[in-house]
Amino acid sequence: MQTTLDLPDLLRLIDERSGAFRAAIAAAPDLDATVPSCPEWTLFDLAQHLGGGDRFWAAIVAAGPADAPPAEAVAARAALTPPREREALVAWLAASTRHLLDALSAAGAEAGCWTWWGNSQSPQTAGAVARHRVQETAVHTYDAQLAMGAPELLPQEVALDGAEEFLLSCCATTFPWPHADAVVDYHATEGHSWRLHLDADGARAETLAEDAAAVTVAHASARGGASEIVLFYYGRLTMEDLAIDGDPKIFQQLIDWKPGA
Repeated sequence: MQTTLDLPDLLRLIDERSGAFRAAIAAAPDLDATVPSCPEWTLFDLAQHLGGGDRFWAAIVAAGPADAPPAEAVAARAALTPPREREALVAWLAASTRHLLDALSAAGAEAGCWTWWGNSQSPQTAGAVARHRVQETAVHTYDAQLAMGAPELLPQEVALDGAEEFLLSCCATTFPWPHADAVVDYHATEGHSWRLHLDADGARAETLAEDAAAVTVAHASARGGASEIVLFYYGRLTMEDLAIDGDPKIFQQLIDWKPGA
């Protein structure tokens, strides 16, 4: 179950969302403003996190297959000191994104590398890193815009891919589901649907064909725009922001679940 977006598309989307993030940072009245969706962070903290993440993943991709992130990359991220002056910070963010894009482009989509989602349905490849970084960048752009009081929906192309990517990388696991077996569906108003199977074998995600999506087998389902679904996944929206059918308790169990913890 691979993304329909190829690596050039993913790199383009990282670049676009990173540009939108920098625009929010450049326009923010105060970089010490609290980010409501990340309440322990200021806008400066958010910028450091995103730019540092770009540099961290660039180093991981460049290092190739590994059982752990390179020690040098971990140390470099811990020692980050981005500039606090706004213009210099925006330039640092742009350079951070360029490091990531260059590393991903040089490696190619199929190149292996360490990822934290080894126990999932997403491959441990540069292409999967690119796919996930699109989502992290898009959600943190939303966070920055929210801090300014003007959040924008995720672009449809980003959100439709993200609605699947999150299930594959962040939900799929071989750790046993600790509750009653369940099937959970997510239906985007754009016409796409995804299903998560939860049982003693773990969690398995699939993208549903249109005719399969019409067959009601789920114990719970959520419906909304793809952007709303992705923002719900990441805790930026709540169940009240989606149309929920079936047992809402299952969604809370998913939110609280820490596989392997």
